[in-house]
Amino acid sequence: MNYRATGITLNPFKPYFNLSNEELKKRGMRRYVVDDDGYPCRVSLVNAPLGENILLVNFDHQPAHSPYKSGGPIFVRETDMEPAEFINELPEVAKGRMLSVRAYDDEDLICDADIVIGDELEGLIERFFGDEQVSYLHVHNAKRGCYAFRVDRA
Repeated sequence: MNYRATGITLNPFKPYFNLSNEELKKRGMRRYVVDDDGYPCRVSLVNAPLGENILLVNFDHQPAHSPYKSGGPIFVRETDMEPAEFINELPEVAKGRMLSVRAYDDEDLICDADIVIGDELEGLIERFFGDEQVSYLHVHNAKRGCYAFRVDRA
């Protein structure tokens, strides 16, 4: 089964990188300096390098007009301008993490869901896309529930 994993666009977040920490806090955002590998960027789909500034912001990962409309915290790096795209390959941020995967139909309703260690994600993608009802997938980090990336049929 061919699939495509994609990051989000940085465009909505660009203006925030020039704000002071106090201005960010007023908007419910935070700036962090990366001090370990626990800061996965949702644009590049890689862990941000040590010492880099990164923003923690709220993102509407499921903006659809549906009961499953949802948003949550994500990290974004200032240096990543283009959304990552992986064809038949898993992004770095999936590997070794416990993931929650939600399968949506064409009406943006969840029709299946499961949890998996990232190294076994491809098998779950194949299983979900084997069901004609499944239109796309959202992958989340299971422990904190943060949105990670989207998967579509390629």
